Amino acid sequence: MTTIPNNYPALLKDIKERIQQAQVRAALSANHELILLYWEIGRLLVERREREGWGTGIIPRLARDLKNELPGE
Repeated sequence: MTTIPNNYPALLKDIKERIQQAQVRAALSANHELILLYWEIGRLLVERREREGWGTGIIPRLARDLKNELPGE
């Protein structure tokens, strides 16, 4: 039988907190990247619409085509 040291609960707590903090940082980083991506896509669409004179039908078509091309996204 293995003897558990007295400070084991503190070790467990420390490791658990580190894992949770890393998970939060990873989620925040992913959210940051997605916000940048969506902002860049929006800017691209506005620029193209202004420059090339797109009508309102392009955005729904683009959304449908992207959904077909990237079904898991």
